[in-house]
Amino acid sequence: MDTPPPKTEPTEPTAADIAAFKEQLGRPPRGLRAIAHRCPCGQPDVVETAPRLEDGTPFPTLYYLTCPRAASAIGTLEAEGVMKEMSERLQTDPELAAAYRAAHEDYIRRRDAIEVLEGFPSAGGMPDRVKCLHVLVGHSLAAGPGVNPLGDEAIAMLPEWWRKGPCVTPCVAEDEAEDETGGDGAA
Repeated sequence: MDTPPPKTEPTEPTAADIAAFKEQLGRPPRGLRAIAHRCPCGQPDVVETAPRLEDGTPFPTLYYLTCPRAASAIGTLEAEGVMKEMSERLQTDPELAAAYRAAHEDYIRRRDAIEVLEGFPSAGGMPDRVKCLHVLVGHSLAAGPGVNPLGDEAIAMLPEWWRKGPCVTPCVAEDEAEDETGGDGAA
């Protein structure tokens, strides 16, 4: 990738964001707290979720990648063995391992600032292995460059998924928008 997407500040989800999420994943969001990152096309591509879903179920994945184009490109990297290569490097590169451990601690700190999930791991295999590039990329996009070294590496390997325009074009009726934004804020 020539130019990684810029970091964006988290925002309160709008009715249009919720509609985009539904189109992107084919289901309503659960535990939605914020839009953690916006794709350069303007749509959400990473959401921040509550550490516990509405029914109390623990949900340790704080940053959830929603863009189907980005997710597909990441799936290609995973199929090409990038996770295995990264995990192997963690065993032989002490500087990388220390930076990845710091990424794990950042992830836990951010999640614990919302709600402590005692005994639950961070996500994506952190801090000892790479289990899910989607999580690492979501963390890198939400936290910004330099926080998760392997998420940053994966982003650098991705094509510019936003170049073709928005992955979805949701339509939100006014009455639907009012229904979506009311309530407890958990989408």
